[in-house]
Amino acid sequence: MAPVTEAQIRKFHEDGFLVLEGIFSPEECDAMMEAMQEIVHQMDVPLHCQTEFSTQEKEQLQSQGSSDYFMTSGDKIRFFFEKGVFDENGEFLVPKEKALNKVGHALHAYEPIFKQVTHSPKVQEVARGLGLEEPVIVQSMYIFKQPGFGGEVTPHQDASFLYTEPLGRVIGFWIALEDATVHNSCLWFVPGSHTDGLTRRMVRMPEGSHPRTTFVGPEPNYPENLYVAAPVKKGGLVIIHGEAVHKSEMNSSDASRHVYTFHVMESQDTCWSPENWLQPTPDLPFPSLYA
Repeated sequence: MAPVTEAQIRKFHEDGFLVLEGIFSPEECDAMMEAMQEIVHQMDVPLHCQTEFSTQEKEQLQSQGSSDYFMTSGDKIRFFFEKGVFDENGEFLVPKEKALNKVGHALHAYEPIFKQVTHSPKVQEVARGLGLEEPVIVQSMYIFKQPGFGGEVTPHQDASFLYTEPLGRVIGFWIALEDATVHNSCLWFVPGSHTDGLTRRMVRMPEGSHPRTTFVGPEPNYPENLYVAAPVKKGGLVIIHGEAVHKSEMNSSDASRHVYTFHVMESQDTCWSPENWLQPTPDLPFPSLYA
């Protein structure tokens, strides 16, 4: 793989995101999809842990923001479902492999293929090109974006959930395991929005509070005409600045859009907020990307 060029690095710093095509081979993408298929095949989620995932603020606070299953998932592999996939008895209304929104948040630590990809020389090369000295991995997710009903992801900034002091220390690595197009819900960005500051945060509430988290500040609000699509082919990588405003639409097409994504933090001279929902644990301190 050729190193990231200076022109690409400038583009990332100007726009807050960067699309790099052809980073991973079709075979590497297929291997991740096959590994997830086996994980889902073995999935056994207790009824009280069947958490529907949403990016709507009220639903976030009432559902995953109040759920121990979500709040303690940083060092585990757990399953989060699309809305409306369970009946009143908690039984699946669709095949379970079609019901999932995402799996998170420690695939990078416990599943060999995802660990291998996360720490791959290709990823490390990109991170070094971006000037990361001591990056650590804070979370990872497999996102399904199911055909026909894969849920909308509302405009947001990743740093709202993964806050650091100073800001600007979190970067997302978003790997397309299938073609991500405007038809099956690719990402959309507001170029340059990462320079406008952080508009809101999700913060932990004191122990015993309900809900367990709350939002401080308003959602990002930009006119629709400022958003630009970021389609990427299978094997491509999208780099996302932590303050870049981005979204994806509901997937109403008949094609899924599987993605493996993870976030890293430049740990040198950086403080990870103790108010973040996600915290390192004795079982899983944030591992070095370069290890």
